Amino acid sequence: MQIQMKAPMQVPMPMPNNLRVFVDTSIFICADDAADSQRRQQARAWLAHLWATRTGRTSTQVLSEYYVCVTQRITPGLSLGDARAKLRRYQQWQPCVTDHQTVESAWGLEVRLQVDYWQALVLASAMHSACDAVLSDALPLQRYDQLLVINPFETPPQ
Repeated sequence: MQIQMKAPMQVPMPMPNNLRVFVDTSIFICADDAADSQRRQQARAWLAHLWATRTGRTSTQVLSEYYVCVTQRITPGLSLGDARAKLRRYQQWQPCVTDHQTVESAWGLEVRLQVDYWQALVLASAMHSACDAVLSDALPLQRYDQLLVINPFETPPQ
């Protein structure tokens, strides 16, 4: 007999305004990518919400990856000046610096949580930033230790 596993039902849940939310690279990219207007609108709604509530967080690694992607990989991309201006604005979020301690934490999470290194680095940076949630479409909707994972394309900001 073969047992089929069903994917867990994903129900949008209300998000308190005071959650500190770590934003993953793909969300920043989607906010500037004209390829999918619906995802662009949803990503922008989340970023606007995080600015309004002053609860957005990220890391230097995420911002560096964002810079490369929006200036070299998406079409039409951002000019270097526009991309740099956005990175300067996100410095107000006091990005987590990817240092030795963050990398060590990521290596531990990679093994313990069975996620790839880049996902583990995002989770470690979110934890080091004292976040409550991670805004990502690359991680399954679940908890990693104290972190709730929110897919912004399935759950709107409140």
